[in-house]
Parts: sequence; C-alpha cells; structure tokens
Amino acid sequence: MVQDKKVEKLENSAVKLTVTIPAPEVQSAYDDLVKKYSKSAQIKGFRKGKVPREILERKFGEAFRAETLDDLIQKGLGEAIEAVDDAEKPLPYARPTLMDEELDLDPASDLTFTVTYDVFPEVTLGTYKGLEVTEPQVKITKADEDRDIEDMRQQNALVIDKEDGTVAKGDLVTMNYEEVDADDTPVEGTRREDFQFTVGEGHNLYHIDTEVVGMKADETKVIEKEYAEDFEHEELQGQTKRIQVTVTRVRQRDLPDLDDEFAQDISDDFETLDDLRKDVRSKLEKNAESRVRARKIDQLMTQVVEASQVEVPATMVDTELQQSWNNLAQQYRVTPEQLEQLLSMQGKTRDDIFGEWRPAATERIKRSLLVQKMIENEGIEVSEEDAEAEIRSDAEERSADPDQIIEYYKSQGMLSYVQQEIAERRMFDKVLEESKVKKGEKIAYVDVLRENE
Repeated sequence: MVQDKKVEKLENSAVKLTVTIPAPEVQSAYDDLVKKYSKSAQIKGFRKGKVPREILERKFGEAFRAETLDDLIQKGLGEAIEAVDDAEKPLPYARPTLMDEELDLDPASDLTFTVTYDVFPEVTLGTYKGLEVTEPQVKITKADEDRDIEDMRQQNALVIDKEDGTVAKGDLVTMNYEEVDADDTPVEGTRREDFQFTVGEGHNLYHIDTEVVGMKADETKVIEKEYAEDFEHEELQGQTKRIQVTVTRVRQRDLPDLDDEFAQDISDDFETLDDLRKDVRSKLEKNAESRVRARKIDQLMTQVVEASQVEVPATMVDTELQQSWNNLAQQYRVTPEQLEQLLSMQGKTRDDIFGEWRPAATERIKRSLLVQKMIENEGIEVSEEDAEAEIRSDAEERSADPDQIIEYYKSQGMLSYVQQEIAERRMFDKVLEESKVKKGEKIAYVDVLRENE
C-alpha cells in the first residue's frame, strides 16, 4: 500500500514520519467502500442495493471520502511503522499525532500525510568510572537502639478503649472531619469518616494533633488553622482552613514491660533482652550501610547525568507525571478526579502541579535511562534463575514459602523487576568499587534517615 515513507528526527526524541500512498491504492480503497455501502443503501425511489453510484456519491460522497481517508491513514501508518528501523518506532504509549490540519481525499491522486510521535531516546553515556563520591561516617548510638525497641513495644501493645475518653498525646483517635466555610457549611469533597491516627505523630493531612488534645469521645468542634507558605502539603500552603472534627473513639496503648519475656514474644530467636538489642544493632548497621550506599549512588548519578546526553521525550515525562499523580491520589485515599477537585479549591490545577513536578520527573527518567546504559556497558545479565534464587533467599530469611512467592511473581509478570533490581545492584557494586571514595563528616543515624525521606 505505502509507496514512500520519510523519517525526520526532531528535538526531544521525537520523529516526523511522512507517508505517501499511491493513487491506484487510494482509488481502490474508495471504490471498495462505495461498493460496500451500495449493497445496503436505501434511498427513496430505488430498491435496496440498486441505487446508482453517482447518486450515492452525490448524497454521501463527503462521508465516503472521510471514511476512506481515515482507513488509509490507519492502515498506511501501521504499515509504515512496521517497516521503519526499531530506533524509529514509536514508544508503546506514544500516540502518533496527525500534522495535516486540513487533509482532503482525492481518490484519483496520491495521498500524503505526516505524523509525529516520540521514540526511545538516544543515550550518550559520559564518564561514570573513577568518579569521586563522599561517604558519611554514620554513628549509631544506644539511643538509636532504644528508639527501635520502643517502636516494637508500641507495635506489640494492647489497644484498649480509654476510660475517660479524653484525647491525649499518644492516643489512637478515630474521627470524622471535613472543611467548613465561614458559615460552617461543609466544603464538598473534603469529608472523611472513621479516620484513625495516633495523636502527636502528625500523620494527618491538616496536622491537627495539638488541636484535638483534650477533646472527648462524641465531641465536635471547629478548628481554625493557618498554614505556612512552606507547609509540607502544597495544597494547604499559605491557606487558612476551618476543619470540623468529631471524635468518635479514643483508645490508648497498654505497653508491655521491657524484659526478657518481651524479647521472647518478639521472636523465638531471642532468649533475652540483650539478644534482641544485638539484633536491633545489627539491623541498624545494615540500614545505615544501605542509606550511605544510596547517598553515594545519588552523588555518582548526579555527575553521570551532567556528563551525559539524553533527550527525554515528552511522552515519557507525561507518563511519569501521571503515575505520580495517581500515587498521590492513592496516598490521600481519593480518586484522581477527587484530588483535582481538592486542588481547585486551593486555586491550583493538575497542570500547575505537573509543571512543578516536571523537572524532577525528567531527572528521574534521565537517571533510569543512563543506569540501563551502564548495565549494558558492563555486560551485566541476570537470568530468571538468578531472580528466583534471590526471591528464595529473601523468603527463607522471612520464614515464608519461597515456591509460593516465586509462583506469584511469575503469574504477575514481575520476575523481570527482580532481574532489573539485581542488575542495578551488581552494576553499582562494580562502579562504586572503581570510584574514589572520600571519607565524609560524622553524621548521626537519625540524620541519615531524614536525608533519605
């Protein structure tokens, strides 16, 4: 069908594809369509299927040409894309855009049309070996151990209804809330019911921990609160909100004693509290090592991005932004549409948020593309057997059934993700070994955690 095709590279990993379909093919497609409709066409004064062609064309010619044009573009585009080089094929989620604003079909003439679409970007990898990175010296203290052990106590505490029903710091509160206007009229789309949080931890959108202290079960009040320009939730920055809160339940934790029996309850592997403390220390050290490694990789990749050339296609960025948007909606337990409504109340749109996120999204994609190029350069290959062995090892450490987990990964098509993780780890192991590691400043363990949050 296609007589000629021409591919022209554009900026940001996009291409322009021009396709020409010869006149005989155009005429044939048009004739076939007219014949198809002539068999079922009904016009007053003629029997079904006996309407002369010239009358059909006079009445439906414009529609015939439009449908033929659409069919030819779809078929011609598919054929042309199938024939181009792999590097010139569109991304799986890239939809070709027709550039011809006014395109008419003349059955007796060649049909030429042009589309643009994004392709997989070319990656020119710069220097990534022998770079200098700084390694902070993490100090783990007894206070760090105590904090983790206290978390275990909290997790193993019995949660019971509070007798006096008065909210205090550390209590587990269940409440209904919604924003209200100056007349105490509820703001649509802001109501939440049966929301649970621990007072004092700040794990609620409006950070009203202090304001609910002293409230009692079944009590309702309106909280008015101003939010700083740098408040962590962007939709509340610089805003003043009135939130109507109804406390429906107040519970408190009955903490276990910190003794050998507590350690034994945590795991059969521990006989004494000292055994538990040693295990906590070991895990803190492994976590610190992991966090420091992540920091070194971040420094490394910052330099690699600067030394490399990657033109990130708009489609990739848009897909990344949409995924982040969906994740944010899940975080707040609302639909993407509800999230957009919430933002509109703050005078913002999804496009505003996407504009703020775009630089970071572009950076993440650049890093991902460069990491893959580095893996290829190092000749690292990870088999499915390697992935299964990794899953098996992790499962056995957690006393889980490895065969069941492996089967789940296979059924969900997730084995490739494990292969990718292993490939990245092996690649960075090699690259970091060849990097110049400079000893950094001493830093507290809690500060390492904050840096990676």
